[in-house]
Formats: sequence, C-alpha cells, structure tokens
Amino acid sequence: MSRGFLKIIVLAILLFSICSLSAVNVGRMFNQGGPFMYIISILLIIMLIMAIIKYWQLSFKEKLDAQQFFLKLKGYIKNDQIEEAIRICTQFKTTTIGFIFWSGLLGYNDGVKSGKKGIELRNHLQNSFDEAGLQAIPKVEAGLFWFDIIAQVSTLLGLLGTIFGLVTAFDALANAPEADKSRLLTEGISMAMGTTAYGLMVAIPTMLIKGGLQHRADKIINDLDEFSVKTINQVTYSMKD
Repeated sequence: MSRGFLKIIVLAILLFSICSLSAVNVGRMFNQGGPFMYIISILLIIMLIMAIIKYWQLSFKEKLDAQQFFLKLKGYIKNDQIEEAIRICTQFKTTTIGFIFWSGLLGYNDGVKSGKKGIELRNHLQNSFDEAGLQAIPKVEAGLFWFDIIAQVSTLLGLLGTIFGLVTAFDALANAPEADKSRLLTEGISMAMGTTAYGLMVAIPTMLIKGGLQHRADKIINDLDEFSVKTINQVTYSMKD
C-alpha cells in the first residue's frame, strides 16, 4: 500500500470523524434531513466500493517495478534474445506495462520473421507499442471520472435539500398554526443545514480519495511512457539492418 494513498485515506477518515464528532448530532441531523440524506448515503457507499476496487487495481493488479522490469529486458534485447524477453513479458501480461511490452516485442518479432528491415521494421516496432498502448492505457484511468460526479452530485443534493428546508421553514412562518410555527421552523432550518453539511461530508473525502487514485494512475502512465520509449530505443540500437 503506497504511503501517499494511505495519507489520503487517513485524512479523509479524520475529516469524516471530525464532522461526526462535532457539536451537531449526526444521527439527529440525518433523521431530520429527509430523503436527500438517503440518496447521499447511497452515493457514499457506491464511492467506497469503487475506491476499494480501483485501489486494488492500481496498487496490486498493476504492481510492477517498471525500472527493474526494463533493466531485466534490456540485457536480453542487447543480446538479440527477443523471444526470451517476450517470455518474461508473458509472465506480467496482467499488468498494463507487461502487456504493452509483450505486445510490442511480439509485434517486432513477427516483423523480423516476416522479413521486414530498416525503417519498415522500426515503424512496425513503434506501431506495435502504440497499438498496445491505445488498447491498455485507457483502462488505467477508467472509472475515475465517477468520483468527480459523485462529489458534485453529493454537493448539489445537499444544496437541493437546503432549498427544500428553507421552503419548509418559510412556509411554516407564513401558513402554520401559531403553536406549530416554532417546531416547523426549527425542522426546516435543520433540514436545510443538515443536508448541506452531509453532502459536503461525502463530497470532500470523495475528492481526496480521487486525487490519491489519480496520482497512482498518473505514475503508472508516466512509467509506461518513459520505459516504452527506452525499450523502443534499445531495440532500435540493437537492430541489424
């Protein structure tokens, strides 16, 4: 588990805990918030499930030291042992880096066997890596945009609940019996403030978690860009015209 993401998770939990332990009773606030609280809670559950799945993908499924992987392949490429390099890549095909390297080197090997040489073979090598990248890289960031949507919708639902709460409060002032005005006004204001607070309590941790996941995804993509270029260059240097 990366330290950066752990800090994000701890910060999000602390933030939610501070809000929960504040002077306002969250349970009472939830009960007075109306149906908006349940909708926001569903979004919170969805966000947590998505965060666990995405974190597992980026931190465990994609777990591969790109630099060490490249250095291991580099020796075989320099000695023109492309098939051995492909065999090693096959063991890591479940990762994005392993799949791209496997697909690129396999395409290059097929080009050699088909008789391609010189510029034609170099272009074939580049195209093999590019094609594999277009196929695999989008999966690294797939689904992250949903965290932005959940954060925004949670905030907007909180604001919508605020509007309904204020409408209830003003309606109580205008139309409710004198004996009920104070109670209905209090309930309307509680709903207004509670839904906004709860929406933000969900939206802020969601944005923090999304930032941690995005950082991890960016690192994987940057490693892909760097070591794919280095591998292509190494194959080109070792190529026999």
